[in-house]
Amino acid sequence: MPRTARTGWRAGLTATALLTAAALVPAPAHAEDVTDYAITVDPSARGAAIDDTMYGVFFEDINRAADGGLYAELVQNRSFEYSTADNGAYTPLTSWTAGGTAQVVNDSGRLNARNRNYLSLGAGSSVTNAGYNTGIRVEQGKKYDFSVWARAESGSTLTVSLKDTAGSLATARRIAVEGGWTKYKATFTATRTSNRGRLAVATAHDAALDEVSLFPRDTYKNQPNGLRKDLAEKIAALQPGFVRFPGGCLVNTGSMEDYSEASGWQRRRSYQWKDTVGPVEERATNANFWGYNQSYGLGYYEYFRFSEDIGAMPLPVVPALVTGCGQNKATEDDALLQRHVQDTLDLIEFANGPATSKWGKVRAAMGHPKPFHLTHIGVGNEENLPREFFARFEKFRAAIKAKYPGITVISNSGPDDAGAIFDTAWQLNREGGVDMVDEHYYNSPDWFLRHNDRYDSYDRTGPKVFLGEYASQGNAWRNGLAEAAFMTGLERNADVVKLASYAPLLANEDYVQWRPDMIWFNNRASWNSANYEVQKLFMTNVGDRVIPSKATTTPDVSGPITGAVGLSTWATSAAYDDVKVTSADGSTLLSDDFSGGAAQWRHSGAGDWSVQDGQYVQTDTAAENTMVTAGDPAWRDYDLRVKATKKSGKEGFLVAFGVKDTGNYYWWNLGGWNNTQSAVEQAVDGGKSTLLTKAGSIETGRAYDIRIEVRGRQVTLFLDGQEWGRFTDDKPAEPFRQVVTRDARTGDLIVKVVNAQPAEARTAVDLGGTRVASTARVTTLAADQDAVNTETDAPVTPVTSTFRGVAPKFTYTFPANSVTFLRIKQG
Repeated sequence: MPRTARTGWRAGLTATALLTAAALVPAPAHAEDVTDYAITVDPSARGAAIDDTMYGVFFEDINRAADGGLYAELVQNRSFEYSTADNGAYTPLTSWTAGGTAQVVNDSGRLNARNRNYLSLGAGSSVTNAGYNTGIRVEQGKKYDFSVWARAESGSTLTVSLKDTAGSLATARRIAVEGGWTKYKATFTATRTSNRGRLAVATAHDAALDEVSLFPRDTYKNQPNGLRKDLAEKIAALQPGFVRFPGGCLVNTGSMEDYSEASGWQRRRSYQWKDTVGPVEERATNANFWGYNQSYGLGYYEYFRFSEDIGAMPLPVVPALVTGCGQNKATEDDALLQRHVQDTLDLIEFANGPATSKWGKVRAAMGHPKPFHLTHIGVGNEENLPREFFARFEKFRAAIKAKYPGITVISNSGPDDAGAIFDTAWQLNREGGVDMVDEHYYNSPDWFLRHNDRYDSYDRTGPKVFLGEYASQGNAWRNGLAEAAFMTGLERNADVVKLASYAPLLANEDYVQWRPDMIWFNNRASWNSANYEVQKLFMTNVGDRVIPSKATTTPDVSGPITGAVGLSTWATSAAYDDVKVTSADGSTLLSDDFSGGAAQWRHSGAGDWSVQDGQYVQTDTAAENTMVTAGDPAWRDYDLRVKATKKSGKEGFLVAFGVKDTGNYYWWNLGGWNNTQSAVEQAVDGGKSTLLTKAGSIETGRAYDIRIEVRGRQVTLFLDGQEWGRFTDDKPAEPFRQVVTRDARTGDLIVKVVNAQPAEARTAVDLGGTRVASTARVTTLAADQDAVNTETDAPVTPVTSTFRGVAPKFTYTFPANSVTFLRIKQG
């Protein structure tokens, strides 16, 4: 249904004029019948039931989310296990400064078989730890618990102190040490607040140290080996229905071999839960996929305990012995696969078994005799080899179902929202009768605005969807708005989408491997992103059932695809030649064989472009997105032809069209994703999404003939004279979205509306005759689309108010760039 009243005169305006007009034209004095949108609710229809576990959180040890983050340990590299296997810049003394004689030793005198390194200190020597970020954070009057495993001759003494450049931060402690490896403890009370503290341990005699630790006494719920309180409280405030752990790429990357004495307890091992339980000093450290060391101090027991503490369902994910995240390897070692299957069965026993069972006894010894009530488990993560993955997944599922038939076993659909891997994985999952499929995607805000209806057409009788990782590409308010619009579609399809979690959860601002992230922090503070505020608003106002509703839409004024053309590379050297652009009527718009140089091309700055032997060549194999462009941004309805040759590097080459500027374009990415697939991607305001994808690679040294035909909003692509694919980009980025749910506990109708445009939306709301109270409790998030929450400023913050004009039919004006929830009591 078109927008009412004003639609006629607005329909012919450009997008800019449309928004400007909407902002400038005031509502008439008697404008009750003049509205921009209409929402119609049908209370007689039965919508999808929404599970209590609909929304949850996804935790991965990325961006220092665990050590230096949620895990409250303040000492970095506490067991001297850092290695070049973790990071090329690491040594066993990374984060430590030694005074006097200090040497990291790995010999038979070690603390235990897994904690192999220890520090040998000479008499009169000391070591000082710098912690994370700017240093160790302590607050005046608060207590901090120190511990160390030490070995020394009888009569030896350790002096332990907290200090910064201004002096002491607490009274020093003297610890008498004698004999073999023993754990010693002390407590500090901070006399000053500092963000730059250092922990120093000095010895008057020869001594050996390991597991040097400092914890704030005030951890979340005062748990031992606990969590940083402010971060845990922010997660708890979301009221998540589940916690997915221990990660995504972290799960199924690294070596699939076992630890052994012969390998020196080799690192870069895939994440295995048994490495992470038991006494912390006996847990094996490991190389983190994201480029640092993971201590496993935050392990499976702590994940289960945290889930229980916040009332969330635990949802662990185990490796399926098929790598993903840009790696393509599947184990052929059946004995190793069976061992992992048994490890998964043991994990379920650890979580749910009685305290008398083998692994239930381990849980009980750690302090939790009662079961953790595990009901769901994921197998694998973003595998690029769907058939190899599914063959192994079936072995896990068969074993789990045979012993624990009540467990929901979750499969996945690879790393993208569409394409050959996705389609094959879903076909196998459907044919195999899988319980649930984990989908992942990170796309532009524009993609999320366009795909609100993604799950409308999913098979209602097939596997359910676990949307385990999703986010639009940024932490500005425009990203939060787009995600909110998409979430209304998730709720409308709650019979298909049973679980959903934004990802990633945490980012230490000084150790970032991935953006965007939900919660940001440093050693002294934490703050909510705009995306967090959206998630919290939805997660704390879910409701129990969808009440079917419809809304009018915004006129589509997108017009044909227009733009210049471009050439680019990504971690590759490539050569281009014979570029020709002709209009639909056959006239030549651009012709360049580079015999006279490259004067027609504009270079954005990245990469090293030059004309060599009559070709335009980019030679920097480390540079990413080296785009050069030519032509007019107003071009439309044209053919682009070019010859491209990969010379060296990781990927293929990229040919762009519809180029408006550096952040808005389309490109055909041939040989992307480490030269494993090709795709058409669209960039909108810098965020990219995939429109079409196929598996395949590009050969080095071979010249490819490329032709791209643009007609209106339809694009056809030809490779070496053969049609490679086509698409029509005609799906509007609808800025006005809504969903209505009912909360059985309170009796509220919850009207949830997203207005992702810089103009207010006066809206007629028809509740279908439902008797309601005259007031509504309103929560609004509204800000400029470019607004970003920081440590010192939070422009995206919820505002609560009361609206006193509710009736079975009423009008409400939703602010520009806003997410609004109205909780209305039914009469």
